[in-house]
Amino acid sequence: MKLKFALAAALFAVGLNTYAAPIVIKYSHVVADVTPKGQAALKFKELAEKKLAGKVEVQVFPNSQLFGDGKEMEALLLGDVQIIAPSLAKFGKYTPKLQIFDLPFLFTDLAAVDRFQASKDGQALLSSMNKKGITGLGYLHNGMKQLSANKPLGMPGDAKGLKFRIQASDVLESQFKAVGANPQKLSFAEVYQALQTGVVDGAENPWSNIYSKKFHEVQGYIMESNHGVLDYMVITNTKWWDGLPADVRKGLNEAMQESIKFGNKVANEEDAEFRKKVIADNKGKVLPMSAEHLKAWRAAMQPVWKQFEGDIGADLIQAAQKANK
Repeated sequence: MKLKFALAAALFAVGLNTYAAPIVIKYSHVVADVTPKGQAALKFKELAEKKLAGKVEVQVFPNSQLFGDGKEMEALLLGDVQIIAPSLAKFGKYTPKLQIFDLPFLFTDLAAVDRFQASKDGQALLSSMNKKGITGLGYLHNGMKQLSANKPLGMPGDAKGLKFRIQASDVLESQFKAVGANPQKLSFAEVYQALQTGVVDGAENPWSNIYSKKFHEVQGYIMESNHGVLDYMVITNTKWWDGLPADVRKGLNEAMQESIKFGNKVANEEDAEFRKKVIADNKGKVLPMSAEHLKAWRAAMQPVWKQFEGDIGADLIQAAQKANK
């Protein structure tokens, strides 16, 4: 009788396990589905649910539907969302070393950014916030940033007195102050209206954001400055991640790495396409910047490197510079 009871209990437990509800994973981000990050998030959902059929359900929330970029980090730490992909500019208060990605004119192009992020130093930054409850799963490209404004910006002095929207980054604040501009910290969801109503005069964004969020419709000029990088780190709550069953964590990590590879391929391929779309719309005028102009902008913003060298580390800055070819 005891044996039959034990067998029945075991079978019942197996049954419960078989029909257990899948782990719900909320992936929240602030940009459109058509952007490289948006496409990478959807690819992660596809791959994760295929690899771990019945074990996980991934819910993707784009365009700040669930949390804006001012609240998403807090939501992650509270467990209200499991995966987010904030801009690298958002991590300065968690580890000053990640401010390296905000330094103006540090990287020559996206390929250099990729080489640094794949290096030993770049990979070490993914785990630099573990003690704060944040685990980095990988880097997602968006693209090199372009300056936009309601007037042409040739030399740095042209930016004097203008209000520029920035992310919540001390480095970016110093970057615009270096050219006499007035930086204004605003969430991404507020940018279009702020530009439209004149709350700010300009901004900095990669081509995908400029086109998908229609910033070129409310900015008279877009300067091809390529002065910085706007990339993301896909992160999760360390406690939640470490508490997952080993097979689920393995499957999710595999899906994440594949989705990041996919997203970065999209970013590399579509950067030029989004630029063409902005030009084709014939609204904001795209202006190339001459070598002379770029040299002046680099010189004007160079003191920002020295200002943050102590926080970031001279060795890390040198490692990033070596990624340039």
